[in-house]
Amino acid sequence: MHADIRVATDDFDVAKEWAALRTRVGGRAGAVVAFAGIVRDHAGPDQVEGLFLEHYPGMTEASIGRILSKASDRWELLDAVVVHRVGELAPQDQIVLVLVAAAHRGDAFAACEFIMDYLKTDAVFWKKEHRPGGDTWIGATARDRDRRNGWQTDDP
Repeated sequence: MHADIRVATDDFDVAKEWAALRTRVGGRAGAVVAFAGIVRDHAGPDQVEGLFLEHYPGMTEASIGRILSKASDRWELLDAVVVHRVGELAPQDQIVLVLVAAAHRGDAFAACEFIMDYLKTDAVFWKKEHRPGGDTWIGATARDRDRRNGWQTDDP
């Protein structure tokens, strides 16, 4: 499986990323599944004015690499792309892109969801929300961990 992992401050172009993946996989793929995450302007009832993400270069990419490796152990994947932004982000900014190509749609759908569930809990990022009452460091929620743990019942 080809894997492309990038952590960057700059925004990404979904269409360009999609086209590059399609070029790499050619006619081998029967499905490409995409997920693009966007910064929300709220967290529950609280207003969010922005988000700041920190990472540790090298460690963050390695943690994402382990997630992609777990996914490719479970499903027959041809290609996967993870682009995750760091730095200051505003509501409505794109924050993460996951593209997964496989010969069959079931593998592509499942792997994309798996990768996102693990990114929320296991990727090495530190996130701080800017709220009107002050900044708040945030982490994975119980719901995030439950979704990730649901995959572990079938871990190889």
